[in-house]
Amino acid sequence: MSKSPGFRGWYYFRQGWSVYFAFIMAAINTLTVTYFLAIENYPILQEVFPSFIHYIIIVGAIGVPLLITIGYVHYKRTMAFSAEADVIAEAHPYNYKLPPRGWNQQVNYPLYSLLTKFMLKLNNNEKLTEQEIKEIQDVQTKINILLDGNFIHDPRSRNKTSD
Repeated sequence: MSKSPGFRGWYYFRQGWSVYFAFIMAAINTLTVTYFLAIENYPILQEVFPSFIHYIIIVGAIGVPLLITIGYVHYKRTMAFSAEADVIAEAHPYNYKLPPRGWNQQVNYPLYSLLTKFMLKLNNNEKLTEQEIKEIQDVQTKINILLDGNFIHDPRSRNKTSD
């Protein structure tokens, strides 16, 4: 399969829109609507917020720390985030099976498999075959590649490696 610039572009567009643009526009909209529809019509509130700039500064000075506190409480002090994480973990297919590519498939789990096989051989006082020694050396080579900070295959390649 070739890279899909259309879907990648769509993904980047949605990220830019939802994380940045929509957030900024919602903040501007909320500030504008609340000031010009609510505060401007009530003389008591206009004494507290004499101009739109004063309103933005006061709401920002109170709102930003308040929202940071609410975000902190959401992640650290309530069960809301852990419930969200549970739902995501249950829905994520690779929490219950091995991802199709990467270091887990090519290094971690082959190493686990080799270790358990060799523990059984050791327990039965058996020697390793030449093929098993080669398997160990191949996994060690991949581990060293990862330890050096390199890739064991091209992460952007959609084709499985022929290891």
